[in-house]
Amino acid sequence: MAAAADAPAARRGPPDPIPVTVLTGFLGAGKTTLLNRLLGDPALADTAVLINEFGEIGLDHLFVREVTEGVVLLASGCLCCTVRGDLVTALEDLLRGRDNNRLPPFNRVIVETTGLADPAPILFTLMSHPYLVLRYRLDGVVTVIDAVNAQATLDAHPEAVKQAAVADRIVLTKTDLLTDAAARDAVTARLKRLAPAAPILDAAAGEADAPALLRAGLYDPARKIPDVARWLAEEAVAAPQAAHAHDPNRHDDRIQAFTLATEAAISASTLDMFLELLRATYGANLLRMKGIVKLAEDPERPIVLHGVQHLMHPPVRLDGWPDDDHRSRLVMIVRDLDPAVVRRLFSAFLGIPQIDTPDRAALTDNPLAPAGLPPAKERT
Repeated sequence: MAAAADAPAARRGPPDPIPVTVLTGFLGAGKTTLLNRLLGDPALADTAVLINEFGEIGLDHLFVREVTEGVVLLASGCLCCTVRGDLVTALEDLLRGRDNNRLPPFNRVIVETTGLADPAPILFTLMSHPYLVLRYRLDGVVTVIDAVNAQATLDAHPEAVKQAAVADRIVLTKTDLLTDAAARDAVTARLKRLAPAAPILDAAAGEADAPALLRAGLYDPARKIPDVARWLAEEAVAAPQAAHAHDPNRHDDRIQAFTLATEAAISASTLDMFLELLRATYGANLLRMKGIVKLAEDPERPIVLHGVQHLMHPPVRLDGWPDDDHRSRLVMIVRDLDPAVVRRLFSAFLGIPQIDTPDRAALTDNPLAPAGLPPAKERT
């Protein structure tokens, strides 16, 4: 009987990748409070948690609800730099414990970063490790923002700006302490400029629950279908941005989101050359890229792209278009890079003639110094 019961399991393919949610936010924003609330939801009983606390002794794990042997403390340094190897090891250890039945089965992982973390290298790690990309998938980035101190924090700390810019969901905390409606509107408007595709949820109003924060990625595990519209939120990025005064002291004036879109099918070689030149020339300025592309070789089965700085995640081919919009769309979040430069580069590879701009042949002849495409501004 046992052998018969095990036979179907033996014929199964590889297990579905486990979704990973990155929970980030600046110091004091309320990440641990939010995490405790999420872990109190019975729907997250099968969630493993990785916690990073900056410094020699980690304390945050003392305040996280117990998840049976599934909470791992990464206390050897900041997750964005010195402990990326520890992150890989911890994720691998969780898999081994799960596969060997030493740990209860878990179907989701939440990684809580230190408040000083730059999230881009963390995403890079999750997307680049050859084994982890087979067993895990990045579901989304949830960024917690302290509404009372948001403006001062964003003005003073570039890390906080990047945490907001790469978010798939933004959670505003302490809004009940912010009695000035105009101040709250200003915070919300600033965050929408930083991450126009990210819904902004009010924790005090009970909006930041598990269904609203999780399943933010390309696939909805409950339905097993692609939800590209939600993932890209292109309409939010493409919407005209409200006019606002630029303060040169604000770091977020250096970060912009925009969309590249075309009805034309793109050959795989053209796409590869465009992405390679984009990475080589402006990779440091590309905080995040998400997109769906119609390939000339197979226009009915688009591919999904996901990139962070110099790294492009292995493309995923869909069985068909998820909706009636069959355009190629690339949503980009950049820092210190004029969107017009990327648009000209994209048009050149598509063969769209432009005045005073090199064509594709000129670009590929000299890929490291494309004429007519000025370098990004120097970062401070």
